[in-house]
Amino acid sequence: MTAVTIGIDSTVPGVATDQLATARRYAAGIQTWPLTPRFNPHRRWYHRLATEPDGEVWVLSWLPGQGTDLHDHGGSAGAFVIVSGALTEGPFADPRGRSPRLKHRRYDAGQGRSFGRHHIHQIVNLGDEPAVSLHVYSPALREMTRYQLSDDQLVVAAIDRAGADW
Repeated sequence: MTAVTIGIDSTVPGVATDQLATARRYAAGIQTWPLTPRFNPHRRWYHRLATEPDGEVWVLSWLPGQGTDLHDHGGSAGAFVIVSGALTEGPFADPRGRSPRLKHRRYDAGQGRSFGRHHIHQIVNLGDEPAVSLHVYSPALREMTRYQLSDDQLVVAAIDRAGADW
């Protein structure tokens, strides 16, 4: 893999900018990572790359078609940067007087975004090429809630806990 120039694309003004800066710094230093991202055809691969005084840094790999459930980050704010490939994020939107929906946006290598503590989204590799992304969370992840949309309602499907489920 080669290093890429990372551009800021923060869609939450004033929120999680430190996480985005940290994500950019780690993504730009891919040559110094202690491991090479792996790809698993059966499930997404992920690895905690580092801990920071106020959070943690994860690297994830995504083969075409791999993605997450609709989920939150258990009260952690964060940011992600695409290191290689492209990923599509579907942040959850619940506009007043309308049905809930996901607004999809594609992020290519070098792009990223920050998000606040109550952000709910899903991410998927809709492209033809593998992708690698770098994620920063503050505080460190303790749990993640997975959701489903049922009859235009957001329903908790599961709560995953650090140390038990990942």
